[in-house]
Parts: sequence; C-alpha cells; structure tokens
Amino acid sequence: MRIKMKKVIYLIIGCLGFVSCGDFLKEYSQDLVYASSLEDMDEVLIGNGYMKHEGYPSFVFSSGQANAVYYMWLNVMDDDIQEFGSGPYSVGNSGNPSEYLRSFYEWSKVPFQNEKGVPYDDENWKKLYAHISYSNVIISQVDEFSEDSKGAKRRIKGEAQFLRAAYYYLLVNFYANPYVKATAETDPGVPLKLIEKVDDKYYSRNSIAEVYNQIVKDLKDAAENLTGVEQPTVYRVNEAAARILLSRVYLYMGEWQLAADECDRVMKLGIHLSNLNDFDLTETIGVPGDKLRVTKAQYMNTSQSPEVLFTQGSNGCPYLMFDKTSIGRYAVSQELCDLYTKYPEVTDLRLTGFFSKSQVNGNYRFVRKTSDVLADMTTFDCFIIRSAEAYLNKAEAEAMLGGDAITPIKKLLENRFAGGQIPAIDGLSGKELVEFIRDERRRELCFESQRWFDLRRYAVCVKYPESKEIDHVSYLPATAANANGIPNGTYRLKRYEEERAYVLPIPGYEIVFNRGELVDNPEREDREAI
Repeated sequence: MRIKMKKVIYLIIGCLGFVSCGDFLKEYSQDLVYASSLEDMDEVLIGNGYMKHEGYPSFVFSSGQANAVYYMWLNVMDDDIQEFGSGPYSVGNSGNPSEYLRSFYEWSKVPFQNEKGVPYDDENWKKLYAHISYSNVIISQVDEFSEDSKGAKRRIKGEAQFLRAAYYYLLVNFYANPYVKATAETDPGVPLKLIEKVDDKYYSRNSIAEVYNQIVKDLKDAAENLTGVEQPTVYRVNEAAARILLSRVYLYMGEWQLAADECDRVMKLGIHLSNLNDFDLTETIGVPGDKLRVTKAQYMNTSQSPEVLFTQGSNGCPYLMFDKTSIGRYAVSQELCDLYTKYPEVTDLRLTGFFSKSQVNGNYRFVRKTSDVLADMTTFDCFIIRSAEAYLNKAEAEAMLGGDAITPIKKLLENRFAGGQIPAIDGLSGKELVEFIRDERRRELCFESQRWFDLRRYAVCVKYPESKEIDHVSYLPATAANANGIPNGTYRLKRYEEERAYVLPIPGYEIVFNRGELVDNPEREDREAI
C-alpha cells in the first residue's frame, strides 16, 4: 500500500506542472506527505485541497504581497465600494491598499499592475488550479484504500468533489463570460483538468457549457457523498453547503426549478438563521495599539454562528478598509448604504450589524461582518456559505417561476429588521418582486464575493435582464493630517453589453506556457477619467 500511495504523491507533484514550473513546485513541496492511509489522505485534503489562510492584514501590503490573500481585487470592482483617502501619504507606498488595487478599481486595460504601472503576476490562477490538482488526485485515488472507518472514503471524496467544483466556479466567473444558454456550447470557458495523470499536452479552453456541466456533476456527487456527514467545524464542507452552492450555480444557468428544488432539500436539513434582534451590536472605540479600531460586541459571521455552514480562505475586507489616517483605502459605497434606509417606516438592523462608522471620517462606513482582529477572525469573506443564501436563492427561483417567493424572503427579513417589522412586499410580483429580491441579495451578501458575479449574470438573464453603469472616484493624498483625499477623476464601467472589463485576462504566463493553445479574452479598452 505504501508503494502505491507514494505513486499518488508523485502524481500530485506532477500534475502541478499544468499551473507552471519550477518555482511553483518549490512553493508547494513542503506541504507534501506520503499518504499510506485514509488519515494521511485526509491530511492532504486539509493541507492542499482546501484554501490556505495566509498573512495578516497589517503585513499584506507593507510587504508588497499583492497576492497574499485570495482574489482580494474581487471586492473593489463592483458598486458596493468606494475609494477613501485621508491624510498625506506617498503615492506608490506599498502600505496602501489602493497601491495594488487601483487598476482593478478603475477597470484598467491591465488590471494586474500597481499604481506606478508595474505589472505583477495573477497568482490566483495558479493557486486555484493547484487546489484542483490535489482534488483530482484525491477523487481518483481515495477508493484504492481498503479500510473505511465510518465512511471516511465517501466523505473525503465528497469534500474533494465540492472543492473542485468550487474552484472551477470561481475560475469560469473570473476568466470567462457569464453563462448564456444559447451560446454556452461555443463560448470559451477555462481549461478542464479532471484526471490526476500528467498529460503530455498543452491546454486550451473548454466551453462554458462543459465547465458548468462539470461543476453541476461534482456538486451533485459531493452532496450525495456528504449526505449524513456531520463535520467537526465550518472549515470542512457539508451537504447543506454543497447544495446551496449547487442552487447558486443553477441560478447562474437560468435553471430556476432545479435551483428551487435544491433549496427545498437544504431547508429539509434543518438550517438556521441568526436573528439580528438578538445581537448586541454595541461598539467599543479603541483597543491597545490602535486607537482608531472599532470592535463590536457581536459579529454576524463567526465560526460559532448557526448560520455559517462553510468558510475557507482569507479575508479581504479588513485589508481593504483600514481605519487610520494617512492611507489610501476603501469604504462601503453610499449607494449600498442607502439601500438599508430605503424603507424609512422600518429599521434594517444590517446597517449597524454589518458596518462600522469610520473614526477618521464618520461619513464613511467599513465592513465589519467579522472581526478584523487576527485571533477573532474565524470566517473568511473570500468564500463563505450561509443559510441566508438558501432563502435568497429559493425566493429568486420562485419569483422567476411565478411561484411563492414571498414566504422565503419574508423568513429572512423577519430576522434582519427591528422587531420583525419588515417592508410591505405582499403586493409585489413579476419584475418588481425580482428587483426587490436582487436588492435584498445585495444587502445580505455584500462583501462575501458574490456581487461582481451577480452583476454579470443579471446582465445576461433571459428574464428581467438588468445592466447598469458604475462610477468609481479615485483620490490623491490629502495635503493635511486628518483631511480627506483629493478627488482625481471618475472612472466609469459601462453596461455589460458595451464592456470587455467584466472578464479578466488569462494570465500571460499561462498563454506562453501553453504555446498559443490557450487563447486570451478580447483585449480590454484603455480607460480615461470621464
């Protein structure tokens, strides 16, 4: 058995060749172990299949590690965010979040470059395909073991299937157009690598339909293999999380009935919602070492929350939204804040439950769904699945089908508004109801790595399509301490049908490595301030 499993590890090393060459292998080699048992295979899953939690907020930019956390740029491209500069600071200072993310914020022709125009590699492609490679080996080899304590083989395989699906879901939504059923068979997606063996070939892009079909298959298999499995922590995926992600993917595909059916299955599992009426949202200003830090008595997203089903990876928001002087960083957009006060006759508790006011300038709010203190940071905004999404997905699917969307959305609202007094929605139907649910999804899932994908899919939705322009204002440093930054131009993302910037370029190193077989997306346009 040990000889066979040594071969497995060699396959893990070999299949990383797809995502690049020598330096990358060195980076990951310290995580490799000889797997001679299911317990060893489980360790490979934990150490290499799941996302890694790396870095600490105060070091990410000061060390120049633009890719120290997973796809932090995803949060700065949408309409939920705005730049916020305060005090004097040096343009090009690597301690500023805007130093490495300005090109994403402005939807530049070359997004992977710093504020001085110096390019850097897109490490997320490498990371995600590395995780896929490990998942492939586990899926292929776990059945080779003869022992099977408490159904471990089925559980390990189910987790690996979920992870492979999750990573392809991210890749196809980063680097390809949104799913359109009429053209999905020919629209280029991302390369599918599903076997553990090393192929002597260069990779091209599979169609979007092929990628989505594989995602659906893996998630269905994962849900089946995880049936009845009770995981010890929210850092190991369970059946409910797999089915919620599957329902989300069905929404992206316009498969409304399939999405609704998955949500029904999730709800039968006995999921729970947190009630913000029961939360202590008292804020304390100032802790040792940082007089500007605001801490909440209770956070929405923690590993102990009955609502959090699964989370992995890293946190981008604490990195983006430092609340201190002399820095260029980000804040919650006024447009998003206004959504929480859209119904003045009732009180949406999420405005104070999800955000904290800046102590530098109280007109700005920062995301505080989870603590930004390392020791208390137990959930990760780059990938989190909560029970609330099941109700949102169910409501959206039913609204598209003309079914009962009011019941599931009311269930969520009653746990988010003061005293359970919610907006009057009983009379909504058709487009108005869909628009309300989309707004509610934005309010609930903000800064959980979904808004950018939602903007893309709404634009191509066959029923009630919705596309919008987004304006982002950039800033120069202020000239005095505690003063606000100086506006330095407004950049506009046009509607989806007029834009190429809703899709990221394929990393240049992959195009070179695959010798022209891997074709890039159409070149993005140069963008000037309006």
